[in-house]
Amino acid sequence: MSFTGTFKEVSQENSEAFMRAFGTPEEHIKIAKDLKSITEIEENGDHFKMTITTGTHVSVVSFTVGQECEIDSITGEKFKGVIKREGNKLIGNMKGIESVTELVDANTIVNTSTLGGIKFKKTSKRV
Repeated sequence: MSFTGTFKEVSQENSEAFMRAFGTPEEHIKIAKDLKSITEIEENGDHFKMTITTGTHVSVVSFTVGQECEIDSITGEKFKGVIKREGNKLIGNMKGIESVTELVDANTIVNTSTLGGIKFKKTSKRV
């Protein structure tokens, strides 16, 4: 299955606790908790480009599986990490956060981010 496509967030679990653990300011949490993101993914072999739009904030992540890349955090901070692929999962460990993006079926992506035992789960459907 290919990750390529546009996906709209349909649900999220534990976002506020996760954002607090990450150090997101309360004013950002109040705004972000009710926003639904749109994720556009382009997959070309081992190269990916993800454009994530949440409200007015747009984050673009380009990476090649297994090579170091730069990631924008939810607070706008930039940090480096490596993303690997295991089947239908993209797995990254960056700044203490483990992120797993799984293509669970042809139309559903589930992203689970874990920080210090706090899990944030976001489910998105292909549009």
